Amino acid sequence: MFDPKKLEQIARQIHDSMPQPVKELGTDVDQKVRQVIQGQLNKLDVVSREEFDVQTQVLLRTRQKLTEMEQKLAELEQKLSEK
Repeated sequence: MFDPKKLEQIARQIHDSMPQPVKELGTDVDQKVRQVIQGQLNKLDVVSREEFDVQTQVLLRTRQKLTEMEQKLAELEQKLSEK
């Protein structure tokens, strides 16, 4: 769901901002930070950028089809009212 590179970047930024004694704890801190971030991100009601872009395109196509159908309906209603 989330880009592992972005998660890695966030974890690195957090790690870099920690005091030196904490940094020296090494791998355990990195692993815990990643776990906490991943856990919190999974709790959020978000979608990936890729999924958002796909759904945006679907919505645009749907909106276009709806507009076309509304025009056809208006034409049919006009033809019916003329008869």
